[in-house]
Amino acid sequence: MTSFPTTSSSVSPGPVPPGPAGSFHDVDAALACVRDVWERNTAYLRDRFAAFTQGEAVAGRVRACYPYVKLVTESGAVVDTRLSYGFVEGVGEHMTTLTRPDLFDRYYREQLGLLLKNHGVPLEVGVSTEAIPIHFAFPNGMPSGMDVEGGLSPERLALLPDLFALPDLARMDDTIVNGTYEAGIDEVKPLALFTAPRVDFSLHRLRHYTATGPEDFQNFVLFTNYQFYVDEFIRLAHEIMTPTDDPRLAEYRRQYDRFVEPWDIITVNGNLHQTTPLELPSHSRRMRMPQMPAYHLTRPDGNGITLVNIGVGPSNAKTITDHIAVLRPHAWIMLGHCAGLRSTQRLGDYVLAHGYVRDDHVLDADLPPWVPVPALAEVQRALEAAVERVTGLSGYALKSVMRTGTVATIDNRNWELRDHREPLMRFSQSRAIALDMESATIAANGFRFRVPYGTLLCVSDKPLHGQIKLPGMADRFYRERVDQHLKIGLLAMELLREHGMDTLHSRKLRSFAEAAFQ
Repeated sequence: MTSFPTTSSSVSPGPVPPGPAGSFHDVDAALACVRDVWERNTAYLRDRFAAFTQGEAVAGRVRACYPYVKLVTESGAVVDTRLSYGFVEGVGEHMTTLTRPDLFDRYYREQLGLLLKNHGVPLEVGVSTEAIPIHFAFPNGMPSGMDVEGGLSPERLALLPDLFALPDLARMDDTIVNGTYEAGIDEVKPLALFTAPRVDFSLHRLRHYTATGPEDFQNFVLFTNYQFYVDEFIRLAHEIMTPTDDPRLAEYRRQYDRFVEPWDIITVNGNLHQTTPLELPSHSRRMRMPQMPAYHLTRPDGNGITLVNIGVGPSNAKTITDHIAVLRPHAWIMLGHCAGLRSTQRLGDYVLAHGYVRDDHVLDADLPPWVPVPALAEVQRALEAAVERVTGLSGYALKSVMRTGTVATIDNRNWELRDHREPLMRFSQSRAIALDMESATIAANGFRFRVPYGTLLCVSDKPLHGQIKLPGMADRFYRERVDQHLKIGLLAMELLREHGMDTLHSRKLRSFAEAAFQ
């Protein structure tokens, strides 16, 4: 179970001096202190680990700890709650450990600034007693020859747990975000949904699963379940990076500065730097793809668009959203294919989900199936507006290409081979109009992690009506529809960004006694 370390700045993290600590009314000063603690302590761990790998004797256990921030309130006065975050409820101590101030600078700046504004009391910053696992002292992974798997002899490897803190899964669970963490009346309450070790764990997992660094992920994330969408995203991204003489087109393209592909293949925007896009060597395209490759159309403010190919199935959908959630994106949307369940639907029609049947089961232990996953008006409006703009249809005419309704998500890809009577009755009773294997998982995890979510699917087959997915038909369908569908998703994200994030983070996603951080 998640536990909070003590926060007395007099507690020394092993041989490392405790570092700066203090109370701050200024967010810049508070963040400077956080940054100093994190940089000093991780540098100390890296230095001691380098000595260890070179065979030097290490005397005693090596410990260095995360910085913490704490807010103590003595008044329960109501603050401005038009935003769904940025304040604590009730009196008492509220605390969290922090990590990677380089990566989360903008995020921490907003969260801490809102606390200072809303409560008018100082923020206490210092060194916690939560030890930094040695793996997490290397934000980009351990250097070649120093990694714990290949760089140490069996004898040295056996000494590692006795000398350095290792990741402890018992201290990085999701009880806070799941709403099952219970603090006593006089105990410290969480300021954030995730503790520092939980964040670090996911940052390292993201690099493993996507072959891109967490610093490249953008605040607007698209998920897809087909490579066709990735191919079109790559084509469009390289087009955006290409210089143009059209002033209006150049202005649009200049909002994005880079395109980042797996294995750190980076194309810079020629509209900004007067260079031509990078011509990739042939071997770059033949490199082994990670399990869920990610592609990033980046902006300097982090509000660009990331596309992740999650493949097929709810397990992948849960895995990747479990980890992207610690980056606190502004929205994520599922953009993929589905089976149409109604005779009136046609191949290529769009489905805008306003409800979900959760037959995926992978989140049942974290978010009980009886919890409703509501549609979010801001995301629904953006998706519908994007369909209107791209298709040129509106009002009653829009119904000819798009239906709004319930999407059923299942964990059995070959559900068609079962006795049809049971699933057909359930789908009919739920009023489902489409079926897939990922959408409800992504929406439910968005609800669970307080990340705004949405779903726009495209009907690729109608198995109940004899229109099953066959290779030739699928190829023709994909070529005709993917381009339009992806453009709708990109436009929807841009509309959400233009309309501002103040209303996007809905209070529908917040629980009774919520952590202050978004």
